[in-house]
Amino acid sequence: MISLDTLALQRTVLLETRKRDGSWVATPVSIVADAGRAYFRSYDAAGKAKRLRNFPQVRVAPCTMRGRPTGPAVAGSARLLSDEEAAPVRRMLAAKHPVLHGRLVPALHRRKGWTTLHYELTLEPS
Repeated sequence: MISLDTLALQRTVLLETRKRDGSWVATPVSIVADAGRAYFRSYDAAGKAKRLRNFPQVRVAPCTMRGRPTGPAVAGSARLLSDEEAAPVRRMLAAKHPVLHGRLVPALHRRKGWTTLHYELTLEPS
């Protein structure tokens, strides 16, 4: 069974979100964890953000950077964080992934005019 501690050691996890028709869409996302909580980011126009607005239920599995699963998926839910809650998450992502989330992702989001969204990931107890 995959735990939050196991996922916290990963650089990338495979996040599966549910569509309206009930099918699942898998997307690799960078993850950080602190104090027993895991977090990831997206942008407002992304498909996963739109799906999370309708269905906060997710499945998460460890994976490679390209999205190939390396372990079993576990059920969970994602909660959108407020701007105040997201501030430490921004710093944690930039510290763990300095090039990608410290420079590239924020610059791309600003250039495209996207709003960066941060989510808290909670796993369901087994």
